[in-house]
Amino acid sequence: MNASASTTSDARVFDYVIVGGGAAGCVLANRLSADGRYTVCLLEAGPPDYNPFIHIPAGFIKLAYDPRNTWQIKTEPTEWTAGRGIPTTQGRTLGGSSAINGFNYTRGQREDYDGWAALGNTGWSYAQLLPYFKRSERRIGVADPRYRGTDGPLPITDCDWRHPLCDAFIESAREVGVPDNPDYNGACQEGAGYYQRWIYRGRRYSTARAFLRPARKRPNLTVVTHAQATRILLDGKRAIGVAYSAGAHAPMHKVHARREVVLSAGAANTPKLLMLSGIGRPDRLSPHGIAVQHALPGVGDNLQDHHMVRSSARVHGVVTLNEMARGWRLVGQVVRWLMRRPSILSISPSVAYAFWKTDASLARADVQFHFSPGSYKEGVAGLLDDFPGMTLGFYLMRPQSRGHVRLASSNPFDLPIVQPNYLSEASDREATVAALRLTRRILHGQALSRFRDVDMFPPADATSDAQLLEFARQRGGTAWHLIGTCRMGPAHQPDSVVDPELRVIGLEGLRIADASIMPTMPSGNTQVPTMMIAEKAADLILGHAAPAAEDPATLPTHP
Repeated sequence: MNASASTTSDARVFDYVIVGGGAAGCVLANRLSADGRYTVCLLEAGPPDYNPFIHIPAGFIKLAYDPRNTWQIKTEPTEWTAGRGIPTTQGRTLGGSSAINGFNYTRGQREDYDGWAALGNTGWSYAQLLPYFKRSERRIGVADPRYRGTDGPLPITDCDWRHPLCDAFIESAREVGVPDNPDYNGACQEGAGYYQRWIYRGRRYSTARAFLRPARKRPNLTVVTHAQATRILLDGKRAIGVAYSAGAHAPMHKVHARREVVLSAGAANTPKLLMLSGIGRPDRLSPHGIAVQHALPGVGDNLQDHHMVRSSARVHGVVTLNEMARGWRLVGQVVRWLMRRPSILSISPSVAYAFWKTDASLARADVQFHFSPGSYKEGVAGLLDDFPGMTLGFYLMRPQSRGHVRLASSNPFDLPIVQPNYLSEASDREATVAALRLTRRILHGQALSRFRDVDMFPPADATSDAQLLEFARQRGGTAWHLIGTCRMGPAHQPDSVVDPELRVIGLEGLRIADASIMPTMPSGNTQVPTMMIAEKAADLILGHAAPAAEDPATLPTHP
């Protein structure tokens, strides 16, 4: 059943109300409605995923700054961003960021989740979470069944498009000690190769397509788009529903939940909705005239993001994306895409990867590299250079810098204040310089040197630590991986917002299931861990027994 905010009547009652139809919300809508016992309402602030650019992988360039399908959030400026506010777009359509992002299927490292468990989050170790990762995916290609799922809703493919620069990047990474890796989501993450992605037969498979589309025919599932949640309805200390509206001047509507309200609005909008509802630290609510309904000091704290730094070089002797995306070459690529043959229309913005260490003494990889056989004009999002180029970007996978999300006002249609505090920790600055030096070693390796013409950014004469750090300060951006603002932890810890059952501490009938609950950053892209959280949340909500944990003894740590 489908509806819009302008046609839905007030005070409809469901068993479960989910706020946010993104990566987690679509998974939850599918799982909670699967057996037909419970009625489920999914509220999504944005439109349906009808925009054709959502389904063409290369369409991400058209979507990234389209306010109809995205939240156009900009971070607060700091010294370490050279006074710049950095656009940190989040998805605002069915499928959320999975409908607009870069496709990279990355789970992280086992130590990430064992670390969550060590913080007091019982049930969140790698061995306990691996079955949920496997549950979601339909791995197409080589798959070790100890690590990979083959019958889930989300098709995961290997990149079938090859380019000489990508091959040379992998070879150049090998020159500095990075091994080839047949599956960075398997026994060991470290290595280099082509990314796995949720692109199948040339089309994007967002969570809306993979999880929500097959569920929408169920009579017990109602999906309401153009429905921005404005407040959680509370009866004392129990959440009983959600108020929502299509816009600042549109009518207000309500849906009630017999059993639970589940927030899956993301690491920016979930804490915002809590605070608008009077849930948070009192001294952050009272300046906006919001009455405190439940004091919970950790709401909006612990924000983490991946700070992306991209180096680029002009190349020669090879045709890059810069030329392939223009004129007659582009026509040829469109024809190939229509014929479901490998094409630049069906690739990720980052085609090849490397996971490696900025310091040989480290026990595990701390940096993720993203390689593209193309380059972009400075300051112009999505606009390719007029000359042949290549780009190698990176981020520190587990940054130590922490920030916050705050209310801009009591108006629910104002964007939240987002401050990641990039590079505020000295350890992040030191590792960023080391990663830039490693980037240059790879770009200057023998395999890539036969193509590299001249360094563009940073320029070749930027050689000192101070110059490299200044480059990161002036040009660093975001990987759009906001997490942590409703931190999961034991109820007795003052900064915990949800307990390991994902229940909002001190309230009944309210859970959170999205990237905001992550206590620390997983090592890599955050979309897949978010889906895993939703899979586990569905079991917790429905009272299902957790799947048997994988036996660590059967999971070797190297291929």
